[in-house]
Amino acid sequence: MSFSPPTRDCPLCPRLVAFRQTWRGREAGWWNAPVPPFGGLDARLLIVGLAPGLRGANATGRPFTGDYAGDTLYAALQRHGLASGTYAEHAADGLALHDVRITNAVRCVPPENKPETTEIKACLPFLTQEIQAMQHLTLVLSLGLVSHKAVLVALGLRQSALPFRHGAEHAVGRLTLLNSYHCSRYNTNTGRLTEAMFDAIIARAAALIR
Repeated sequence: MSFSPPTRDCPLCPRLVAFRQTWRGREAGWWNAPVPPFGGLDARLLIVGLAPGLRGANATGRPFTGDYAGDTLYAALQRHGLASGTYAEHAADGLALHDVRITNAVRCVPPENKPETTEIKACLPFLTQEIQAMQHLTLVLSLGLVSHKAVLVALGLRQSALPFRHGAEHAVGRLTLLNSYHCSRYNTNTGRLTEAMFDAIIARAAALIR
């Protein structure tokens, strides 16, 4: 199966369209559109975040690029051989992923980084199609509860079937679903997620696909 990402002017979510248009007016040089995934469809690991950050992926056009979460994620991927090159907080920095693809449950930036339930549902077909198109996929790493629930729905499972817990590993047919708290500045500042905790998750992900 092939994968077709949302178009640059995707009309599915009126609130997100209006927010996107506002920022196109304010920052004409930013990406300000649905953010495409990063990494090949032939990867064995799919990392699923929540949504693009306003001044991160929404500005740069690449998931987890240009903000604190990206600093944390890409450094961990490099430490464990899942990425190489220089991460310079822009999409043309030359960073390469190895057997990894990174995407989001919601492809457009939401106000206050909080997508509404209808917006998550509207974007779900893209995640479903993406997972189905990844023929070599063996591991999905969900970053946060919203991502976890979206992945379950994309896999045709009830949200109550596999509860979210940091570090949990769920067997889902040919796949393993691995849970982590999102590597956001809020989570690290509050101590919910430490660098060591997140590094351990990425280390486990690397081990599971090797």
